[in-house]
Amino acid sequence: MSDSAVRLREGELAPDFTLPDQHGEPFTLSSTRGSKTIVYFYGEAGTPACTKQACDFRDSMAVFEDAGYRVVGISRDEPAANAAFARDEELPQVILSDPTRKVHELYGAYGEKQLYGRTVTGVIRATFVLDEEGRILMPLYNIKATGHVAMLLKKLRLTR
Repeated sequence: MSDSAVRLREGELAPDFTLPDQHGEPFTLSSTRGSKTIVYFYGEAGTPACTKQACDFRDSMAVFEDAGYRVVGISRDEPAANAAFARDEELPQVILSDPTRKVHELYGAYGEKQLYGRTVTGVIRATFVLDEEGRILMPLYNIKATGHVAMLLKKLRLTR
């Protein structure tokens, strides 16, 4: 099975990992057990679509937190780039660095995808909603950056 063929499914235990956060501190996914978690993969800090998505999470953070969710973003950027991104955009969420793509590949968030009608290899924008035990409630692949958070709020029945 090629890395791009990996697709995690509802009910599976989310693969555990440890990555550095935007402050250079290690963050381990299993440390979120006991609370619901949203893990999202994005292309690159500071790009227009990724900034829009991260800011949409920021702007809805109170709704997610009130419903008991933690939000974690993951990119291939180095911690310094993620630190600048988080600072510049005032992002409250944890932003993790995966420059080797190991976690991206574990989650099927890196591989072949369609971009403007061409097949390219890169980050596959994906979001995973996890329950308190770390099981995947909702695996979402090939999502659009714009409108994604609104769609997620609707799917989770968190819209007012």
